[in-house]
Amino acid sequence: MLKFTKDHEWVKIDGDTATVGITAHAAELLGDLVFVELPGVGKTLSKGDNAAVVESVKAASDVYAPLSGTVSEVNEAVVDDPSIVNSDAAGAGWFFKLELKDVAETDGLLDEAAYQQLIA
Repeated sequence: MLKFTKDHEWVKIDGDTATVGITAHAAELLGDLVFVELPGVGKTLSKGDNAAVVESVKAASDVYAPLSGTVSEVNEAVVDDPSIVNSDAAGAGWFFKLELKDVAETDGLLDEAAYQQLIA
């Protein structure tokens, strides 16, 4: 199940695990990414917490936790090569995985149609 936030994060939910990244739209607005800072494995995040930081040649931006949970994995590849996010934001450019605290929180996320309306 793929969901989105109003802050331009995408969330792929598989059982009680959520994979999180920024949308292609966000990556396009930011421009070429030059730096990505991810949360540490084991960090507990609440929905809305600052979870990561991205910097581009244009701006720096916070990435928020779309759901509450514990970081179970991070994508070191995007730290080593932030351009992966620009070329494949919804695939190889994922940021981190969360073991969800409350799967019911996903009800507050946008589906793809609602996200497309948001960015139109």
